Amino acid sequence: MASVAPTYYTNQVQVTDEVATFSPAVLEEIDSHLTKYPPERKRSALIPLLFVIQRERGYLDNAGVNFLAKFLGLEVTDVWETATFYSMFNLHKIGKHHIQICKTLSCRVMGEPEITGHICSRLGIHAGETTADGKFSVSLVECLGSCGTAPMMQIGFDYYEDLTTAKVDVILDSLK
Repeated sequence: MASVAPTYYTNQVQVTDEVATFSPAVLEEIDSHLTKYPPERKRSALIPLLFVIQRERGYLDNAGVNFLAKFLGLEVTDVWETATFYSMFNLHKIGKHHIQICKTLSCRVMGEPEITGHICSRLGIHAGETTADGKFSVSLVECLGSCGTAPMMQIGFDYYEDLTTAKVDVILDSLK
């Protein structure tokens, strides 16, 4: 039988039997999301509920995913397949400032490699890593939908476009 090579995401999944617990307020929020969907379509609430779990735990860990699978009556693999598909879900702790650099064609052609190199050099880390002080994480992500203003990056929910190394320096200095 041929072996299957682990992917970037599957290497990050740590399987345990632990199930997270949440406060009554969080459980109420989860229930309020479920009311938006027919009872037979609970799975449709998966993405908004993954955001709740991520917000509460800081990232999607096995205990949070196990809770959600049990709560929705899904297999754990059903939850992980969604969590690992989207780059908006974090599978490990990230820094206070999550710098997501678009790596797709428009950004790449317009200078993404130079921007990525500059950011990583300034922070002393590689893409996919977090600074020792926990302030910054850098991720290379698929298209962020701002091709006309490439190269670009997203920090938190804010877009920074038409990047140059000088603009990046101003942005990074403002985050310290």
